[in-house]
Amino acid sequence: MIMVFDLGHSSDSIQSSKLLATCLIGGVVLGVSVLGFYLAFQPPRQLSWRRKKKPIRVYMDGCFDMMHYGHCNALRQARALGDQLVVGVVSDAEITANKGPPVTPLNERFFHYFMCYCSIISPLLKIAGFRMIMVSAVKWVDEVIPDAPYAITEDFMKKLFDEYNIDYIIHGDDPCILPDGTDAYALAKKAGRYKQIKRTEGVSSTDIVGRMLLCVRERSLSDSHNHSSLQRQFSHGHSQKFEDGGSGSGTRISHFLPTSRRIVQFSNGKGPGPDARIVYIDGAFDLFHAGHVEILKLARGLGDFLLVGIHTDQTVSANRGAHRPIMNLHERSLSVLACRYVDEVIIGAPWEVSKDMITTFNISLVVHGTVAEYNNFPKGNEDPYAIPISLGIYEQLESPLDITTTTIIRRIVSNHEAYQKRNEKKAESEKRYYEDKTFVSGD
Repeated sequence: MIMVFDLGHSSDSIQSSKLLATCLIGGVVLGVSVLGFYLAFQPPRQLSWRRKKKPIRVYMDGCFDMMHYGHCNALRQARALGDQLVVGVVSDAEITANKGPPVTPLNERFFHYFMCYCSIISPLLKIAGFRMIMVSAVKWVDEVIPDAPYAITEDFMKKLFDEYNIDYIIHGDDPCILPDGTDAYALAKKAGRYKQIKRTEGVSSTDIVGRMLLCVRERSLSDSHNHSSLQRQFSHGHSQKFEDGGSGSGTRISHFLPTSRRIVQFSNGKGPGPDARIVYIDGAFDLFHAGHVEILKLARGLGDFLLVGIHTDQTVSANRGAHRPIMNLHERSLSVLACRYVDEVIIGAPWEVSKDMITTFNISLVVHGTVAEYNNFPKGNEDPYAIPISLGIYEQLESPLDITTTTIIRRIVSNHEAYQKRNEKKAESEKRYYEDKTFVSGD
């Protein structure tokens, strides 16, 4: 048998295979080159495997004594200038040296706080103070530094930049002048790492302390002055000067101008899910304090959505006296909305929790604390929680802290003279601020 090999055809096949392989290899090389060229000219943000961009960290400090919605709004604005907000809480000693004695000391210790569902005293709160609790509870705050200096020193600024990775130091447009007449933020400005926000109109710690001192003063005036109740002054934004040797500088009474935009800025903007367990708690929440924060935290832990009812000024006055509330309804609502444990508020909630209200808001549980201004209801008034009790959806919570609005007012009353002097000292600087104030954009 003779075997014949078509060598010519085999040679052509080999050449074709080589050509095909060359084309394939060339195509791969060309593709990789094109891909490399493409990636080299793409902005980093378009690469799915890019390195994560470093967050902008901003720092804001303050005394945060008598925490109010003005503080919260400042923190909100500061947070908007970066990705993470670090807050320094000034020490008691530096507040006393620069402003006068604090109303809520940083290092006041608590022995009545028990962790949820256990009987072990919380180590955190044993060493923390009211002001730390309040600042930590603000929903725009990411981190808190205790015992911060009143003025930004070289050493502390270096610590902020190196240890805390701070990019900018923030303060309001109102000047912060030290006793020697220098600017507390001069070094930050010189370093080019300073940003300014707009001060919230109509409120300050000095103003609030002044309102409480005015309460004390009004109750000691003769009957001829009794017709001019504080409630009416709050409603109409009047001012009243102390008499018989008072400061003479006048006390600003609720010059806050509520706007719909501010409510939106403070709100979460999200409602409960279809199967959410909604917890309801109500009250005056006057002079929003650490006791309020801790009971709200406890209540939020019992469900998926916390709805808070804020009683009207008239309801509070009817149950606590004509000199209350110190803060009006809109002011109190903003303070509560700024709390990270609160999802939504009812502005002007009814005194009694009705069946219709429970149905309308799909409330699963109504709660109330053991430490509250309203636990002893006035004679003739029915229990406002009678209906949720009858429905089996009411629970009384053990209040984490033994503090009420009355506690704070009594502290002011017992240190009347010290706080009067403090307010006289601060009133002059606030007066100069309002006289020299210019428009600041933003907010």
